[in-house]
Amino acid sequence: MYLKSLELSGFKSFAKKTALDFTTPITSIVGPNGSGKSNVAESFRFVLGEQSIKSLRGKRGEDLIFNGSKTIGRQNRGSVKMVLDNAPINGKRLLNIDFDEVSIERVVHRDNANEYLINGSQVRLKDVVELLAQAHMGPTGHHIISQGEADRILNANLKERRLMIEDALGLKIYQYKRHESERKLERTRENISQVESLRRELAPHLRFLKKQVEKIEKAKELKRELITLYEAYLEREQFYLAHARDTFAQETYEPKEKLAALEKELAHARRALEKSEGQDEKSKQLLASEKEIREVRARRDTLVHDQGRLEGELSAEEKRLKKLREVAHTDEHKTVSLPEVRKLSDEIAQRVVEADRINDIGVIRNMLSEIRKVFQNFIKRFETTADSSALLEAEEEITRLLGQKKDIEIQVNACAEEEKSAQERYETLRAGIEKEKDESRDAEREIFKIMAAQNEVRGNLNLLKSREDSLKIEADEYERERREAAALVGPETLRRAEAADTSALQAEERTVQHERRRTLEKLKIRLEELGGSTGDDVVKEYQEATDRDAFLEREITDLETSAVSLDQLIKELTEKLDVEFKEGVHHINTQFEAFFKMMFGGGQASLSVVKPEKSRRSEEEILLSGEIPEEGTSEEEEVEEGIIISVNLPHKKVKSLEMLSGGERALTSIALLFAISQVNPPPFIVLDETDAALDEANSRKYGDMVQNLSQYSQLVLITHNRETMSRAGVLYGVTMGQDGVSKLLSIQFEEAVKVAK
Repeated sequence: MYLKSLELSGFKSFAKKTALDFTTPITSIVGPNGSGKSNVAESFRFVLGEQSIKSLRGKRGEDLIFNGSKTIGRQNRGSVKMVLDNAPINGKRLLNIDFDEVSIERVVHRDNANEYLINGSQVRLKDVVELLAQAHMGPTGHHIISQGEADRILNANLKERRLMIEDALGLKIYQYKRHESERKLERTRENISQVESLRRELAPHLRFLKKQVEKIEKAKELKRELITLYEAYLEREQFYLAHARDTFAQETYEPKEKLAALEKELAHARRALEKSEGQDEKSKQLLASEKEIREVRARRDTLVHDQGRLEGELSAEEKRLKKLREVAHTDEHKTVSLPEVRKLSDEIAQRVVEADRINDIGVIRNMLSEIRKVFQNFIKRFETTADSSALLEAEEEITRLLGQKKDIEIQVNACAEEEKSAQERYETLRAGIEKEKDESRDAEREIFKIMAAQNEVRGNLNLLKSREDSLKIEADEYERERREAAALVGPETLRRAEAADTSALQAEERTVQHERRRTLEKLKIRLEELGGSTGDDVVKEYQEATDRDAFLEREITDLETSAVSLDQLIKELTEKLDVEFKEGVHHINTQFEAFFKMMFGGGQASLSVVKPEKSRRSEEEILLSGEIPEEGTSEEEEVEEGIIISVNLPHKKVKSLEMLSGGERALTSIALLFAISQVNPPPFIVLDETDAALDEANSRKYGDMVQNLSQYSQLVLITHNRETMSRAGVLYGVTMGQDGVSKLLSIQFEEAVKVAK
């Protein structure tokens, strides 16, 4: 069996379909850093079923798909297909599948979904892993070794080394079978526990059914007792409910009547309140009356003011007349023409008549002002007239002013009377409003009193309502018990109870009826415990339970037999794993020492199996370590089962791995990995720059080992080392252009040498 080809499409930097054919024992893949060489190694892990995206240098499944560049769009899926030659050798195929050529393909989509195909047919990951395990291959096996993983086996702990070597020895299939057997054994033991639990659950019921037949007669006796008690209970309950309803009706009659009367009183009081609340119009009238009083007082004040002014003017005129008379007796004066005096008198009289007709203080005041102006004009015009004219004019003016004064006095008296009438109307309105307010307050107090009485009556009715609710609950409970009685003891019991004469019954304490009910419940529970069914039903159920118990017993026997077989298989697999592991370690040690001597020109190297055991640390070791043991902890420590690597370099006293240099560690790990691969050689081995740390001399030794190893397995070498390249039959060059896509160029090594020359 050998590797024929590998095809990548959309996987990482290989955007386009790219195929590698492996036609020679050694194939080298070369190229500058970042060109995508290591993506080829990771494609092997991917197609072999690697589930850790992190080990493929990604975070999500979509990170494994070409993400596009400036010139090429991103892909929606990435796939790797590996083709293996499975032609029979000596009549036997390495892979247990009846095809000469087997293709294994894995596809990842951007939603992280994966597909697995074998020869184009979709399968499970489990199917791929089981198929490859037959050829000692897997996603994390010893046949794909990167630069970092070459040193991993040296850095691994004891248990991890053991797992690596078990995987390399092809013991994974046994581990898988043992794991499956352990899982089946665990499931079988769970089934045994469940069946035993079912049988334990069934056992009490079986005993119950066995006793049930004996209890049938007891159930019949209980049923007769239940019928008698039900009749008494239902008769008494019927009597109690009827009596309670009558009592309730009597107790609620008086409060309801009182509440209706209060409703009428409340309506009457509210009407009285509405009637007394019609104060808005009277309030408006009161405001109008106040306004009228203010206006009358204002007119009166104006008249009094004018009256005072006229009295002042009259006094001045009288003084002037007196002076004119005195002058008339002493001096010579010009006389005033009579027509002029009469004209002035007529004009003043006209103004006085107009003032009497208008009867308005403001107008009168204006007219007085005009009369004053006319009189002043007259004085000015005739101040040079004869004294007789001035004297006559003064007398006439006094007469006129006296007339005006009298008129104003009449008007002042009229205003006083008008004010008095307005004040009387105001007081009448105010008294009426105060009376209505008192009546409104009385009506409100009456309403509050009635409402308080209503609340008290309603409170009493609410208390009675709670009794009514309780009575309704008891009535509902009575109906439920009637239906239950009909179901348990038949409708005939109900008919007898309802037809019974309850008039002779006397009231009794409710506790007596409650005691009957408790007795009924106890009897129902006892009857229910006895089943309450006929003997045929019990016998049938008992037979079914017996058959069920026998079936469960057979199931337990079969499961225990299966558990014994699985336990024996696990022991055999464990023993086989232990034997083959020891034999494998022995073979690896032989190869390891040979490769080690080839790499170092001598020395010794071996693997040792550490047995699980507990060792007690001495007090001296604890003190030397400087540790303070915690209280309650044991000084015993368990040594983990695994593999210890021992080396002894020639011409150098170094036995611990930690004391090796970087180059020595690289050579040691390569020697060990090559030794492991020789025990159960896989069809191919992928070495990803495992020679990067080697100098020229060690590179030649590495090349010799690679040449030797290629006799047993195909080798795919990813390298920069010229010495390693020289051992390859075919070289694949990987380049990456500006489009970010990896491309392959293949050439036979002989041709490459000719080109180089």
